Amino acid sequence: MDTVEDKGLQAVASSCKDLRDFRVYPGSRGEPGQGVTEEGLMYIAQGCPELRSILYFCGQMTNVAVEMMAKSCHKLVCFRLCIMEPSRPDHTTNAPMDEGFGAIVRNCKALRRLSLSGLLTDKAFEYIGMYGKNLERLSVAFAGESDVGLQHVLRGCINLKKLEIRDSPFGDMGLLSGLHRYESMRSLWMSNCRVTVAGCHWLARQKPRLNVEIIQTNGPDNTMLVESLYVYRSVAGNRNDRPPFVLAF
Repeated sequence: MDTVEDKGLQAVASSCKDLRDFRVYPGSRGEPGQGVTEEGLMYIAQGCPELRSILYFCGQMTNVAVEMMAKSCHKLVCFRLCIMEPSRPDHTTNAPMDEGFGAIVRNCKALRRLSLSGLLTDKAFEYIGMYGKNLERLSVAFAGESDVGLQHVLRGCINLKKLEIRDSPFGDMGLLSGLHRYESMRSLWMSNCRVTVAGCHWLARQKPRLNVEIIQTNGPDNTMLVESLYVYRSVAGNRNDRPPFVLAF
């Protein structure tokens, strides 16, 4: 739990040189300053060069810390960073977290899974599309700038299997830019984005071998934004056990 604070992570880093899998979960929010920060991540990066997988919940982060992780732990297969305050920038420079995540995909050639958070622009997604050729699973939450970012990912991440996006500014243009990719993926999940019912209809017409489902509690008006979209492959066609609020195209 993050109640171990940065001092606890310093102890881990000094004692566990062969650490491979490390996870820090959020505890109860107590006194101000409680929890882990970018300092804890830097301790782990410096002390645990054999790290393969990390899940890190924190209240603040810097590009410098993430770049240090990328350079020191280049064997990473899984990097999941959750900055708990949505769209938070580098707290020391107020810059987007683009360069930190760019360093991760650039230096960690074996990376298969990546989770994004914090303030990110299209530049971060351009880095991911450019260098994330082995990436198989990408999770995005409260991040992104425009459909261009999603286009970078769908164009460049040729081995992507699962894409999960929530509370991000991607719409129909970004969704439909992946027509060439979805049949080779296991699934796409989008919720609270800017995708419309009409866009989902168009996707289903263009790719009839895909199952295109939307969770829509307010009806199927074509101009309405979709609450949640789930796209997946199936040789059996549309399933027949859907509840009423799940619509299939």
